[in-house]
Amino acid sequence: MKLKIDIDPDIVAMMTAEVAAGERAVSAAMREAGTALKSDWRGQITGAGLGRRLANSIRSQNFPRSGESLEAAALVWSKAPVIVGAHDTGPLIRSKDGFWLAIPLPAAGKSTRGGRITPGEWERQRGLRLRFVYRRTGPSLLVAEGRLNTKGRAVASRSKTGRGNVTAPIFLLVPQVKLPKRLDLNRDAERALDSVPGLIVARWVEVHILN
Repeated sequence: MKLKIDIDPDIVAMMTAEVAAGERAVSAAMREAGTALKSDWRGQITGAGLGRRLANSIRSQNFPRSGESLEAAALVWSKAPVIVGAHDTGPLIRSKDGFWLAIPLPAAGKSTRGGRITPGEWERQRGLRLRFVYRRTGPSLLVAEGRLNTKGRAVASRSKTGRGNVTAPIFLLVPQVKLPKRLDLNRDAERALDSVPGLIVARWVEVHILN
């Protein structure tokens, strides 16, 4: 026995319109939440003094990339996840080979490749040898014998008498460094997630008003 049920075309049209309204509302809500989270994360990074360049590594993408869906989603991420993640978690950093971490002092100058200069690169640049100085209290040092130029950086001395030479600390040597936690990305992510239901309802109401 077959039972045929006829559904009023007006009801079908109403249901179809309601699904479409839901798709627009959910898609708009997710776009707004994703954009807000990207803005909040960028604001945290610049506010922590980490620079606009790192802040701009925060990106967002909406799914689906085109069209609308009840299953719309937003993805927010960083193109520099290691750096951002380190400032977000405040990790304990140790030397990968189990020895010392060399922290360059002002007399070390800059690396030609950008970032911090290493002891090996420093020796090649300056033509000087670094000497290890152990200290019982406080960090040990890598020092060099030479003179300081006008920028306060150690360079090789041309003096045959040694006049004007100094023993300049070039690197601090420490077994580990605790990076301070400067970001709280999870706080903003939770706030964005909590805002989604309210955004969906608000956008759904807007759709009905416009229609």
